[in-house]
Amino acid sequence: MARRKISCFVICCNEEDRIEACLKPLKGWVDQLIVLDSGSKDRTLEIARQYADTVYQTDWPGFGPQRNRALAYCEHDWVLSIDADEIITEPLKAEIDAVLSEPDLKANFIKMPWHTYFFGKLLKRGRYSTPQGKLFLKTGAAFKDRQVHETLLLPYETIRVLKGAIIHHSWRSYLHCQEKHLKYAWLGAQDKFARGKSANLGFAVLRFFTDFIQQYLLRGGFLDGWRGLLMAIVLAQYAFHKYAALTTLVAEAKAHKAKA
Repeated sequence: MARRKISCFVICCNEEDRIEACLKPLKGWVDQLIVLDSGSKDRTLEIARQYADTVYQTDWPGFGPQRNRALAYCEHDWVLSIDADEIITEPLKAEIDAVLSEPDLKANFIKMPWHTYFFGKLLKRGRYSTPQGKLFLKTGAAFKDRQVHETLLLPYETIRVLKGAIIHHSWRSYLHCQEKHLKYAWLGAQDKFARGKSANLGFAVLRFFTDFIQQYLLRGGFLDGWRGLLMAIVLAQYAFHKYAALTTLVAEAKAHKAKA
């Protein structure tokens, strides 16, 4: 049978150095290519219009709401969600074509290896080597309404894991790496605070050490050499900053309440 049609969306902002590499392999392969831009000041929009079927300009409501906006524009049953720092490979495209051509396909959630590069070399272990669910059946699907870590929600999950990989270049530099993780930590803290969660500085310190041990030892980050060590420290810092930020939000709320 013919391959089931795919709608693909990319959300982005100020990605002129990476958006072309992301969109070029998708153009002419997916059946609908959508870009949602949230206020780029560089050439992102100009480049995106060369490849995408439709480019939308929006505000930025957070990762979860933005992905749900994009999902609403998708016309086909199967949806591919790709980020601007990701590149789909030719072997993966061929594998997806084969899977979506199966007449008795049971899966509704398809994951694929995530080949994340960190300062020029592939991270083979740890959090950033985990297969990612990027392709899914749209029926009943939605992303969690969160600023960050917007998990995809499906009415049920029948998972298929492919062999072909997505190339992931998340960080432009060490500064960008730290800025990105600090931003995500702050957004994560805000989400937790909005849900009534609490924390203290002792817990933030504890999470630094437990997250480091998990990434570096339990998940084998030490096998990636100095890059694995650095990534374990970065992720430990991320955990610390998230719960330290939550601690300050709770303290500020208590102080405000006391003054009222």
